Amino acid sequence: MLNCRFCAARLTTVFVDLGSSPLSNAFLEESMLGQAESHFPLVAYVCDHCLLVQLPEAVSPVEIFSDYAYYSSYSDTWLDHAKVFAEESIEKFGLGPQSQVIEIASNDGYLLRNFVAKGIPVVGIEPAANVAEAARAQGVPTIEVFFGSKVASELAEKWGAADLVVGNNVLAHVPALNDFVEGLREILKPQGILVMEFPHLLSLIRMNQFDTIYHEHFSYFSFLVVEQVFAAHGLEVFDVDRISTHGGSLRVFCVRSDSSVEIRDSVMMLKNEELTAGLGVVEGYSDFGIRVRALKRRLLSELIRIKESGSSIVGYGAPAKANTLLNYCGIRTDFIDFTVDRNPHKQGRYLPGSRIPVEHPDRIRETRPGYLLILPWNLKDEIMEQMSFIREWGGKFILPIPEVEVLE
Repeated sequence: MLNCRFCAARLTTVFVDLGSSPLSNAFLEESMLGQAESHFPLVAYVCDHCLLVQLPEAVSPVEIFSDYAYYSSYSDTWLDHAKVFAEESIEKFGLGPQSQVIEIASNDGYLLRNFVAKGIPVVGIEPAANVAEAARAQGVPTIEVFFGSKVASELAEKWGAADLVVGNNVLAHVPALNDFVEGLREILKPQGILVMEFPHLLSLIRMNQFDTIYHEHFSYFSFLVVEQVFAAHGLEVFDVDRISTHGGSLRVFCVRSDSSVEIRDSVMMLKNEELTAGLGVVEGYSDFGIRVRALKRRLLSELIRIKESGSSIVGYGAPAKANTLLNYCGIRTDFIDFTVDRNPHKQGRYLPGSRIPVEHPDRIRETRPGYLLILPWNLKDEIMEQMSFIREWGGKFILPIPEVEVLE
């Protein structure tokens, strides 16, 4: 029996069934190509009681995140986003040398290094040893540990509670949701600010973003649900921004519930929008799976048309979302010759499941493909600018989501 990780109600309603898939960051070495891969069900449920969309825990976080292939610093767009946030936070919250900033899931120091440059004390919490080491190499103090309430108490005792706690795209990654959020409250000073960013479920639904569903993401949040979760652990959301990252995300600002703070109009406006969109009742989640299956058929039809015309297709990027897309749609080297990625930790390896080779971006110019399938579609503007030279030989771009488009 499957139970909701927030309210413990039984899970019975399927949000979307994406079949089965290997872990999205379980890249293969060439020596592993003759071996079988482990596949796990990729079925998301919506809780009838609290409406949290979630995946059952098929694999433990230790297995997923202890050695991680994702490094934040290989996206210029994301680095710019982090720098602007840091600058705005320093000014908005009056941070200085006397302050303490803690980031949960701090990756390779992409964000905290901006605070370090201003002389503001920081601590990064990052369970993946390889990316934590990269952070320390940039001068960002980083602790290798999975965050929760026990760790929060230990951190507060050793380093002091935080004036600012940041968690970018980590809330979805924790199966022990209640313990994690309890830890966020414990590590926060009485007047401290918690800022969490996460992909917005409403954008996922409206924009057919099924590929953001993978085993590393245990939960998918609407604002209505995240407010419930935080309130249950003594945290109050007082403001929310809608941001463009990851195809549409939310940045929520929270304080401890015993703090006195004005609730901004943005909170009620977003709640009303989600209620109007149907996210307040389980029936509002019912047609997503139907639309996903239709989008799969449209993408495959377009790829078949291109291949039958005699043209070549290669991919750009090797993000986690690409592996959900490719494995669900059954796209392998019969469609895509290879993909490229700027991250050297992925180059020379193979995508899980599809076993498409990952090359250096220079291979695009060498092979002159007719079409480039943009797998991190949320970065399409950045990628199309980097790869604009493919137009020299008449190359075109394919965008798979939110709708299949061929762009010149």
